[in-house]
Amino acid sequence: MVEPPQAGKPRTSTAPDGIQVCHPSRSGPAPTTQGRTNVDRPSTAHVYERAGFGRPVVRGARPAVVVVDFTYGFTDPQYPTAVDMTAPVLATARLLDAARAAGAPVVFTTISYDAAQVAALAWLRKAPGMAALQVGSRLVEIDQRLSPRPDEHLLTKTGASAFFGTALAGHLASVGADTVIVTGATTSGCVRATAVDAVQHGYPVLVPNVCVGDRARAPHDASLFDINEKYGDVVGLDDVLAYLEALRPDPPEPEQLSTTTSQAEARA
Repeated sequence: MVEPPQAGKPRTSTAPDGIQVCHPSRSGPAPTTQGRTNVDRPSTAHVYERAGFGRPVVRGARPAVVVVDFTYGFTDPQYPTAVDMTAPVLATARLLDAARAAGAPVVFTTISYDAAQVAALAWLRKAPGMAALQVGSRLVEIDQRLSPRPDEHLLTKTGASAFFGTALAGHLASVGADTVIVTGATTSGCVRATAVDAVQHGYPVLVPNVCVGDRARAPHDASLFDINEKYGDVVGLDDVLAYLEALRPDPPEPEQLSTTTSQAEARA
């Protein structure tokens, strides 16, 4: 249920997994469990169905998780480029625990610029606020609530897609990935661009709806709708956790599951 807007208070919505997703205080339709918005009226659904969109992807046996730009410049609201992304960050922490237990490769991305890039890149003339994401600053560090590990791949990028100008495609091929799970920020920017490029590289794409965040509600909802219809499956976190659980070499004991959940909650 979406709370009515109050001055200075962000909207929140609760996903089926029980995790609240924080949204800035802007008007907009509430997302459903598939990330669709009220644009999905019967007439719209008919148009997409008739066109043959929205079919489920075929999941592989070797998924990789790509965590897009969950850096402090996007997750810590003290910075103008960021909003409070506590909910999607903690949801992603749960997903990463499951991915690591299943032996799934994990890749983090950070977006950062040096002085020459700030002067040269057309994107930064359109969105000059992004120039604050400077090489060596705290803004480009991975949010430590995700507990990145030394053996997990970190890619630095200057564009929206995690594939653009990086070695991500080669890395995914080298680890034998056959499915890409995309989390991160922002839904309408780097997450969407990464999902589009992932499917264009031949990968089935999953986007857990509570593991991505944006600065505003409308682009978040519209992007999840678009991804779900054309590029991948927008799914609940429990769905992805069950998928990863089935890939574990040895099923965990109940007490192990309890410990993992407690560790994720302790990061809050």
